[in-house]
Amino acid sequence: MKLLAIDSSGLVATVAIVSEEAMIAEYTVNFKKTHSQTLLPMLNEIVKMIELDLSEVDAIAVAAGPGSFTGLRIGSATAKGLGLALDKPIVAIPTLEGLAYNLFGTNQIICPMMDARRGQVYTGLYEFDQYDLKVVQPQAAISIEEVLEELNQRGREVIFLGDGTETYQSIIREKCTVPYSFAPIHLNRQRAGAIGALGITYYKQNWIESAAAHEPVYLRLSQAERERAERQNQ
Repeated sequence: MKLLAIDSSGLVATVAIVSEEAMIAEYTVNFKKTHSQTLLPMLNEIVKMIELDLSEVDAIAVAAGPGSFTGLRIGSATAKGLGLALDKPIVAIPTLEGLAYNLFGTNQIICPMMDARRGQVYTGLYEFDQYDLKVVQPQAAISIEEVLEELNQRGREVIFLGDGTETYQSIIREKCTVPYSFAPIHLNRQRAGAIGALGITYYKQNWIESAAAHEPVYLRLSQAERERAERQNQ
């Protein structure tokens, strides 16, 4: 089995080809370029490097949200287009589950956080039950204070990762009363390899959808949608 994995939900653009036995290739860039500039060239480079015919993949795993509205649209549009062209199903991976899967096997509570702006983070809480990733608290857009209050009440050691940890690190250090740590730099951002590995698990459980049916998960309205709603309510 082979999966193509894509994640453009945040600042990082990352593409991978994974099988049940190995991560065959991964191309990850965390730099100041738009995903529309990087995603398809990265995919083309991987395909050429490993001499892959994309028709050989069984499915396309994509970080389905939450995250950057533009990034999610680019990633989902890429996955949909390839899925329709190749007649392959989509494995939609919640972005924060993909981030949490970077820390496979830890016995700590995992708290991935993405900066959602407007004083909020996209976050959820996760743990591993032996080799299975479990959702402790579903992903949501909430304030950093709410996250820390929940973690303090649980009383368990926690490990933070994601771009939100950089934005709110000072608040975490001030208000987190349980033992905590931050993931190392090679694990603290989105990795398509993790999306692909988790995608294989979900594919085997038949958690798939057609390319035509796939839509990203935003969790909240975009700025344009909020402004339109405000104008309509005036």
